[in-house]
Amino acid sequence: MGKLYQIGNAILRVYANDHLPPHFHIVSPDDQAIVEIETLNVLRGTLGSNGQAALRWASENIATIKAEWNRVNQRFPIA
Repeated sequence: MGKLYQIGNAILRVYANDHLPPHFHIVSPDDQAIVEIETLNVLRGTLGSNGQAALRWASENIATIKAEWNRVNQRFPIA
């Protein structure tokens, strides 16, 4: 559910009806992290090499992530 992008075995997900602050998840078999959309700071968890690559993709595609957050979390829209 909520799969937005995958690099290697790391999947970037935005979940519907999620909580604040606006964030996305990077999930892989070895680690997972919650990343704040506005700052790209890891709020919780750890990232391996594929997770770091997913975070680089996120920094280059922040508008896509914001659009997906706004689409599935309409009660907490972000600009």
